[in-house]
Amino acid sequence: MGTRSLTYVYEGKHPVVCLYRQYDGYPSGHGAELAEFLEGYDIVNGFGEKRAKLANGMGCLAAQLVAHFKTEVGNFYLHAPVLDRDDGQDFEYHLYEKDVIIFNYKRDLVFKGTHAEFADYCKATA
Repeated sequence: MGTRSLTYVYEGKHPVVCLYRQYDGYPSGHGAELAEFLEGYDIVNGFGEKRAKLANGMGCLAAQLVAHFKTEVGNFYLHAPVLDRDDGQDFEYHLYEKDVIIFNYKRDLVFKGTHAEFADYCKATA
């Protein structure tokens, strides 16, 4: 049985997407991959240039996140972004414009901090 996770991406206070990962959902797995994806991203409101690692708001970032992780059949699935759902997840990642929060399956807070602090945390758990 795999280590399942949910990744919620928020626009303001509301989740716009929930990405379910069936295995490798622990912080040194999915967390590290998520931190690597986020590294160097600029989240803007309107843009005048096209460049890598640019998202026009959190909805744009959420779409890019799904495109990045979903490259083949299985493992990643989109679920309705309903909070407090039970998909047998071991970890939940809550991604905001500037912060990331991680809860474990007991809903205990595991981590809360900036995107950069999140990257450091995931590296430390490896």
